[in-house]
Amino acid sequence: MNKNTTSHTLIQNFFSEAELQAILMEFNHTDTARKCTVSTVISYLISAATNEWKSLRHAADVGPSVGLISVDHSSLSKHMKALDYAIMKRIFEVIVGKLNRATRRTLKMPRTLLSIDSTTITVGKTRLPWAVYHGERSGIKLYVSFTNETVMPLQIVETTGLKHDGPIGVSLEDKRFILVCDRAYFSIDKVDRYVTEKEKQHFVIRLKDNVQLNRKKSLKGTRPTDSNVTADFTCTIGTPQKQTKKRHRVVTSLMNVTAEEIAAMYKSRWAIESFFRWIKQNLNVPVLFGTTSNAVFNQLFVAMIAYVLLKFLHVKGSKKKHIKPLSFAGFTRLFLCDTLPFDWRIYLTEILAFYRQIN
Repeated sequence: MNKNTTSHTLIQNFFSEAELQAILMEFNHTDTARKCTVSTVISYLISAATNEWKSLRHAADVGPSVGLISVDHSSLSKHMKALDYAIMKRIFEVIVGKLNRATRRTLKMPRTLLSIDSTTITVGKTRLPWAVYHGERSGIKLYVSFTNETVMPLQIVETTGLKHDGPIGVSLEDKRFILVCDRAYFSIDKVDRYVTEKEKQHFVIRLKDNVQLNRKKSLKGTRPTDSNVTADFTCTIGTPQKQTKKRHRVVTSLMNVTAEEIAAMYKSRWAIESFFRWIKQNLNVPVLFGTTSNAVFNQLFVAMIAYVLLKFLHVKGSKKKHIKPLSFAGFTRLFLCDTLPFDWRIYLTEILAFYRQIN
């Protein structure tokens, strides 16, 4: 694998030109550019994310040296502004759908977990006047449903920074999974709906501090001596006033698992926090190249594409017993520098050839 081509050509193994043209047709987009096509924009943005290029001018300057078609930075900027970001989001959804299906496996839990949370990216107020946030800052949010099973996003909802978490979280619900959420996504009406619907939405959600617990009934069972669970009971809930300062009270609809398993499920929510931290540190996400909504979200959805492709390869390789274990950060660094160990290189060559053939 060549250092200069692995990142921006990786997508071609999982997403065909025919699929791209079908999506462009779906959105009535005609790709008339001779050089700066949608494919070219995607390639530049993937390379910019993985190599942490600092601007479109930087990308245009170094792009040809890493195998990209030579284009002017102004052309990249123009096309990022003009290209409906819904197209890039649709491409992300197609790719992540393929990769999530390909990496499903059985866990030692009753159902697969789905963590829901958001991350905010802020810049100076004048950069994004359409997304004013707080004070002199503008900001946008990415709401993510994240499958702990595949360690990848399932859905992403993009908004401006001032949107409230609760209502957006509703659009990410999925009855195939156990929802694992922080207290920002809790409401009494919501959990009532979850347990009274014909097809129930199972959940593990942290309670807000001002929720009062009434008619408590302790649940019987032997607790391990090293358990960190302080109480396990059924109750009714209400919010007349602040009742407690305990930090981690969770409510759940799961009655057939132990309190320790519930605690472990909630603790696993930190996987999505690690995901947010990783993309900000390694995929150039905080450095926004444009100022329009199309430019901003085109860049961010391509960064998400880069993440899921790299994560997919890392997960697949890590499952092989004969391959030396690597952290995700270590794998990414070695992959981009074309210095992966020989056993990793052989396996990735095989897996990429397989998916390229069936794509």
